[in-house]
Amino acid sequence: MRAAAFVLLLALPVAAQDNSGLSRLETRDDLRGWEPVGRVDIDGGGFCTGALIAPDLVLTAGHCVVEPGGIPVDAGRITFRAGLADGVAIAEAKVARTVVPEGFEARPQGPPEQLALDVALLELATPIPTSVAAPFTVARPGTGDKVSVVSYAEGREEALSWQPVCTVLAQQDGLIAVDCDVTYGSSGAPVLDRSGYRAKIVSIISSGRREEGRTVAFGMELPGVVAMLKARLRAGRVTSEALRTDEATRPGVKRITLGTGNDTGARFVKP
Repeated sequence: MRAAAFVLLLALPVAAQDNSGLSRLETRDDLRGWEPVGRVDIDGGGFCTGALIAPDLVLTAGHCVVEPGGIPVDAGRITFRAGLADGVAIAEAKVARTVVPEGFEARPQGPPEQLALDVALLELATPIPTSVAAPFTVARPGTGDKVSVVSYAEGREEALSWQPVCTVLAQQDGLIAVDCDVTYGSSGAPVLDRSGYRAKIVSIISSGRREEGRTVAFGMELPGVVAMLKARLRAGRVTSEALRTDEATRPGVKRITLGTGNDTGARFVKP
């Protein structure tokens, strides 16, 4: 089934779902187990949600670090704040390098095929110890129809919100649709399968829309694209790289692969 047909599936009526509400995670006890999830802040711009999948790797949405037209956000402007709650983070680190898939276009009204590519890895300048925030693993979606999401968002940007249960509406050809309670700022938020001993990331939030009184959010399968992005990092085929201290003092030096830009593409896209 093509991506367009996948989207058409969502026009079909669905029965009311037994989803849970949002819980604000503001104390250390609340955050226990969710420490790897944090806010991706762009200096002078907006924010997204991201999650550690290694001590030095944050998984988020591609459009958070690439502006429309393929212009990358300077990695030096990006900070990851793990477990941020009311101005206090469990740990934070500057981003050294970013990478998105070749061919990704951060268009607000991009075609469904771009959903599968709306993924980015952020390499941190300083790894966050696993004793502070143990990274999540990435897995393929399971056969169940219930998932969980943890996110920041417009109007609740100061602390994580956790929705323990939301519903998978459709899953086909590497794409996934859920009815989780997400909005602007939730881009990059991990969609989690909690059926095992520890939650695993099975998708991230890319875009969404309101439809018949519900939110329909879209994501993608991750193992293949994450493996490809790791390989691009190892090969040095990055999207943006922050300047070293010695380079920052040299006039005219700015290391960005795809172009230059002054604003962030961080947003919750409505297709």
